[in-house]
Amino acid sequence: MIDLEKNNSPLDLSYLSDMSGDSAEFMIEMIDMFKSQTPMYIADLEQSIAAKDWEKAAGHAHKIKPTLSYVGREDARGHLQYIENSAREQKDLDDMPKAFQDFNDFAHILYRQLDEAKAVLEKRL
Repeated sequence: MIDLEKNNSPLDLSYLSDMSGDSAEFMIEMIDMFKSQTPMYIADLEQSIAAKDWEKAAGHAHKIKPTLSYVGREDARGHLQYIENSAREQKDLDDMPKAFQDFNDFAHILYRQLDEAKAVLEKRL
């Protein structure tokens, strides 16, 4: 589940750093891509949950999961794993709207964290 303490800490971008050879330019590009694509994926997830289309909900959650590892939020990845598994197995479905809302609320915090990380990276250019 989402670790609230990590919401007030800088992101751990070590995965992105390792993947990019510590290229600030590449890391900024990945942050920008994350921030442009993820809201669409989240909207798709929300629509599929509202429509109770559990197969699509599982697919959308699955699509978002790996990107959270890139930005050091394995805790949120675990939250999406719960959403994906619940949708795929059609269990705990009454919890899905709240689980989604918790993730959606988190996403706004993550976007702020990404902006802060990007500002630090831009100073390295």
